[in-house]
Amino acid sequence: MNIGFIGTGNMGRILIEAFIGVNAVQPNQFIITNRTLSKAYDIQKQYKELTVVPTNEEVVKKANIIFICIKPLDIYPVLSQLSSHLTESHCIVSITSPITVEQLESLVHCHVIRVIPSITNRALAGSSLITVGKRCTERYRSFVETLFAQISRPIHIDEPITRVASDLTSCGPAFFSYLLQKFIDAAVQETAITREQATIMASEMMIGFGELLQKRLYTLPSLQEKVCVKGGITGAGIEVLEREIGDLFVHVFQKTHEKFYEEVQKVKIQFDDTIR
Repeated sequence: MNIGFIGTGNMGRILIEAFIGVNAVQPNQFIITNRTLSKAYDIQKQYKELTVVPTNEEVVKKANIIFICIKPLDIYPVLSQLSSHLTESHCIVSITSPITVEQLESLVHCHVIRVIPSITNRALAGSSLITVGKRCTERYRSFVETLFAQISRPIHIDEPITRVASDLTSCGPAFFSYLLQKFIDAAVQETAITREQATIMASEMMIGFGELLQKRLYTLPSLQEKVCVKGGITGAGIEVLEREIGDLFVHVFQKTHEKFYEEVQKVKIQFDDTIR
């Protein structure tokens, strides 16, 4: 089965590299394009057998499953342009959260699935969030889920939790890498440790922390209990975190949801204009 990619920016490239890395898809099965074609050709330099085509229509002609890895406001015009070329043998996989599977199904008559990936999928880890359209057959549902199971843990979600689920799985790496960098910066600022030393130690700590959770050796509460001895140094640090973090993450979720609903409204206008 040929796999098409319309859009080979950061996440499109991450998925292509991850699928090839685990032999889930062979390079010669990929048909890709990008608005800036040089980005697609950059991937072809790495995987010679991969096919680059100049237009979205060419991707549809040559591929069965087509990943749409473009900005939310670009999806409506692209799928409107492609709707007459898409048949019942095609499956569209969108990776953007502001557009629902119902909206996608209103544009095209083929099978539709939304998968929200994470940068962690490049390391064959983390989750991928799946929502399946009503018209999608078990064949395509199973194929896409099996594909993502090789690079992540697929989790099926309903529409109401799309944004918070995306924050936890897809935005989370950026949030916590920012916090880790601040952790390192403070260590360098307040002590004699070098930035290189602090970066190595903090990074290895995070890798080990992930392994503890991966191997189910501790839950988050039990891990904290093991490290945080009452009256000890870690406990003193936790007191500062409790005092100063406050509603930090509440505000993070509020802000991401605010931005999300701004994009949802812009997308809705596109669809409503068509209905009128």
